[in-house]
Amino acid sequence: MTELAKTFEPGPIEAKWYQHWEENGLFRPERPDAEPYTIVNPPPNVTGSLHIGHALDNTLQDIMIRYERLRGKDALWVVGTDHAGIATQMVVERQLEAQQDKRTNYSRDEFVQKVWEWKEESGGQITRQLRRLGCSMDWSREQFTMDPHFSEAVLKVFVDLYNDGLIYRDKRLVNWDVKLKTAISDLEVETIETKGGFWHFKYPLADGVKTSEGHDYLEVATTRPETMLADMAVAVHPDDPRYHSVIGKMIDHPITGRQIPVVADEHADPELGSGCVKITPGHDFNDFDVGKRAGMKPAEMLNMLDGDGNVCQTADGLIPDEFIGLHRFKRDGVDGAREAVVARMKADGYLIPHVDKDGEEHDAEPRTIQTPFGDRGGVVIEPWLTDQWYVDAEKLAVKPIEAVRNGDVEIVPKTWEKTFFNWMENIQPWCVSRQLWWGHRIPAWYDENGTPYVAMTEEEAQAQAGEGVTLKRDEDVLDTWFSSALWPFATLGWPEKTDLLEKHYPNDLLVSGFDILFFWDARMMMMGRQLTGENPWPKLYLHGLVRAADGAKMSKSKGNVVDPLGLIDRYGADALRFFMAAMESQGRDIKMDDKRVEGYRNFATKIWNAARFLQANGIGASETVAAPPATKPVNKWIIGEVVETLAKLEKAFDELRFDGMADAIYHFAWGTFCDWYLELIKGEMDDETKAVAAWAFDQILVMLHPFMPFVTEELWAAMGAGTRDDYPLITAKWPEPEAVVDAEAKSQIAWLQSLITNIRSARADLNVPPGQRLTANLSRNHEPLLDRISKFDSEIVRLARVSVHAAAGERGGPVMRVNAGEEELLISLDGAIDLDAERARLAKSVEAADQEVKSLEGRLGNPNFVERAKPEAVEKARADHAARKEEADRLRAALERLS
Repeated sequence: MTELAKTFEPGPIEAKWYQHWEENGLFRPERPDAEPYTIVNPPPNVTGSLHIGHALDNTLQDIMIRYERLRGKDALWVVGTDHAGIATQMVVERQLEAQQDKRTNYSRDEFVQKVWEWKEESGGQITRQLRRLGCSMDWSREQFTMDPHFSEAVLKVFVDLYNDGLIYRDKRLVNWDVKLKTAISDLEVETIETKGGFWHFKYPLADGVKTSEGHDYLEVATTRPETMLADMAVAVHPDDPRYHSVIGKMIDHPITGRQIPVVADEHADPELGSGCVKITPGHDFNDFDVGKRAGMKPAEMLNMLDGDGNVCQTADGLIPDEFIGLHRFKRDGVDGAREAVVARMKADGYLIPHVDKDGEEHDAEPRTIQTPFGDRGGVVIEPWLTDQWYVDAEKLAVKPIEAVRNGDVEIVPKTWEKTFFNWMENIQPWCVSRQLWWGHRIPAWYDENGTPYVAMTEEEAQAQAGEGVTLKRDEDVLDTWFSSALWPFATLGWPEKTDLLEKHYPNDLLVSGFDILFFWDARMMMMGRQLTGENPWPKLYLHGLVRAADGAKMSKSKGNVVDPLGLIDRYGADALRFFMAAMESQGRDIKMDDKRVEGYRNFATKIWNAARFLQANGIGASETVAAPPATKPVNKWIIGEVVETLAKLEKAFDELRFDGMADAIYHFAWGTFCDWYLELIKGEMDDETKAVAAWAFDQILVMLHPFMPFVTEELWAAMGAGTRDDYPLITAKWPEPEAVVDAEAKSQIAWLQSLITNIRSARADLNVPPGQRLTANLSRNHEPLLDRISKFDSEIVRLARVSVHAAAGERGGPVMRVNAGEEELLISLDGAIDLDAERARLAKSVEAADQEVKSLEGRLGNPNFVERAKPEAVEKARADHAARKEEADRLRAALERLS
């Protein structure tokens, strides 16, 4: 054995053991014939740093991979980073800006080289931080989505899907970031409430047509007046009687002069405003669909803005010159297209003013508007009609839907299946092109007519086009979700049929946040089925978010973001990991609680001190995997408790109930072993007990290792120094007790625990000094009970400070009555306490507790409080009521014990 320090300090232990594990290849030991177990991590952005969501996600994965490694499997946890097109390009561009430089001062190749240089010098910070968390990933095979083999796979997938008709070029609306000048995915759009307006305008009907109400115009309301310049129709509901007479008629557009039709479409809500909606299909997703239903082809739809968000001329040249070149919004004090359009409509008499409650007129009705912003560019997203590359996601979704429906892929928790089906069955084409320089460049070349030639190389494209045809390479790159969708198999060597791919694909499990269910998880299912013919994994576990202590979503603007590295510095990685596991309850969000993390640091200290106690009594490492022989009830009992805990733990692992796993090992290690077993064996350290204690503690270290790898490895090494130096815990054997629960021993120890607990509670309730030894006898003669008491006499004296005499019956004088199974123990209080004073104190305490219970009952019985108060306040009142009632009952029972 190596003597342990008096104080548990996690920092040096964590640094020492992680280096040892990694340098010795212990994260993936050589096990060529072992059953495989494979997890791939959701690749974090190469620009990223560890946040609390990463800490949760990777802790759960590491628990599973360490568990399966201990079970002897060839456990492979694939690790790597995503090239993160937008994020990485922004980082490098900001660096250039800081040097009064910019991207456009360089050729594309020169800029990309600068990105690679940044990646080599500064990228991958998060991988170093994952090591601090204790993640046992196979770093020897660290992947990057721009690695040469991965890039080849990405290009092959694009070409193959194109040739299969599953990738195509189309003109559709995209989320356009006018700052970054690229299309972005829905995931990169965040909706923010902003103050805006609701303008009402007159759209004059053409050719003298009037509504049924006699108006020669339609009243149209909009929150985006600038987009009027690209209007192509006005929609009314087909069942709205006010507008039956004008459906199919024309409107003279009040600014462009262009005639646009009145169309019937259910998108128009008769109850909202006037029931008339202007349709601008080139700048609104709903309008785009209305336009298509009205027979408009995307190529005919008007796009009135350029990539910078400035007004440009439409195809038919009808936008007046006064608007050309204006930015869509006011900026730097200069009015934009919005202000110019409103001013023109007002000047021409087409603005219908809003009259407020005080009778005052305003140009617009104030509104709070749900506005889309780019999460990186930070500007309002513009729905923009452009030519982009799309994946036919509807066709690719068919097999994943079948896989989940027939149980080939299990989503845990199952409640997410409904959401999965709803999205997949209504899936839209997936825009996969991005207007960036950093990323996988789309393998398409165009001739002078714009005809694309898709191929792995320019030479192949030229061969398709023919000699003499001049080709130009597509400038766009692929969406990073496209390449990361190949992660489960491209990281293993696909499309080459490698041994690694053969053994480890399909993977066994994916752990993911629910927020990327569609952007990553579902797309891996699509690509996996299409490209390999197999589901990428049979089970998908979706966890929730880590929220602030008050339940609010963490955000930098709120200042409530928690740094996991700071928690590791304060409490250690083991404590943070155990917190994550204990709080993860199948997809429910986790509320951050530093006190709980601190509590699990105390748990690690408890295990540390238990090891020191064992060492002080000459107990080191066990020499056996199976349980040692035992004759004593206390030793038979602890062996049975190991067996039962192991069963609970394995069931929780099978069901992916991380809170259940943590609960099982926590209560066994702290409560059963430390608080009871070690106390019961003090002073009884014969060879049998030492062997059983050493074995039971070993089982704790092995079962706890997936959750708290650092402290368990340190204790494993210290307890076994000299006997198992070449047998580290990380690759040790998962428990196989080869024992059963001894029902008689379990019953006896349960009775003993109950008796000691009852006596301790009674002593505490009556303020009997802890160290004062008392005497007791049974209320009546009961030989079996006397025999049991006699068997555990030393434990009762040591742990309850009570000596039980064989004589039975009432003895006179004050006593407290304590249950001893079905019998009653009479404990003499002669000289122990002032009986009258104690009765008075208890009576007063009972009265105070009853009053508080009554007050809380009144509060909870008040509908105004229950219905109007914050849910947290109501929940706290209920918890307080239960606690006070329990306290009153306990004190009342204590008063009744006195006789």
